[in-house]
Amino acid sequence: MNKLVIALFTAGFLMTGLTVQRAEAVPITGAITFAGGAIFDTNSLATATRVNTFENVTVMSRDGGFTGFVNVNDSVTMATPWIFSPSSPTPGLWSVDGFTYDLASSTVVLQNANFLLIQGTGTIMGNGFDPTVGTWSFTSQSPDASGVFSFSAGSNSPVPDGGTTVALFGFGLLGLGLLHWKLLATS
Repeated sequence: MNKLVIALFTAGFLMTGLTVQRAEAVPITGAITFAGGAIFDTNSLATATRVNTFENVTVMSRDGGFTGFVNVNDSVTMATPWIFSPSSPTPGLWSVDGFTYDLASSTVVLQNANFLLIQGTGTIMGNGFDPTVGTWSFTSQSPDASGVFSFSAGSNSPVPDGGTTVALFGFGLLGLGLLHWKLLATS
């Protein structure tokens, strides 16, 4: 009887060890925002089609997976020119502290002489995380903002648990099996 119990526990621990040590994908979660200056290809937001130069771009906020890697006020490198109309994929649209954002596509949501709003999707990668699809938005106001823009990107990907749930389920089944075996042995 004791040999069977020891064999069952050994099998359970072996199964748990193999399950918990399995590598899982770790997507980036959270959001990051930037602000800085943008010089467009025209003097009017209503007719702009690209950003020729970005100036003094810094991190304004960050959370989730960006915390611990990125600090508020860190400098951000932006790719130029950035052509947003028509939408053009832009590898390395931004990078900061080991993270890079590859722009896949964008849509001009609102564009007039006073306001520009662009939204789209791309892939955020870096610092040991798996490449993660994320959404983003870019806004600029004119003339009061003097070319200052705001950019935000983020991902709400679920975080896997690394196999812990499966291991706990296995222990529960093992416990039920032992209880059933114990009840049969005492009857």
